[in-house]
Amino acid sequence: MSEWVTVGPVGSIKDGENTIVDVDNVMVAVFLQDDEYIAIEDVCPHDGSEIASGCLKNGILECPHHGATFELKTGNVLTPPAYEPLEMLQVQVVDGLIQVRDHRWD
Repeated sequence: MSEWVTVGPVGSIKDGENTIVDVDNVMVAVFLQDDEYIAIEDVCPHDGSEIASGCLKNGILECPHHGATFELKTGNVLTPPAYEPLEMLQVQVVDGLIQVRDHRWD
């Protein structure tokens, strides 16, 4: 079972930005979007490249490599060349700390 990993204190990520954290040897991007923390595996499902450095605008994340777009809050694909959604991870805030967990291997 995966443990919760502390990303940082609330306020350490600015709205519309992200930070990368290693969760059980998986690189995870944690975003703050409209006062909600969202965690995704930092991998584009189209080609396996990192995606967190892509453009985030109005809740839409664009892959910096091939232009596929995703709805950040759900991970759903909006435009090809990707056809699979982003891998979403669990996020919680405990005692003022942002934490993420990779529940996929439980």
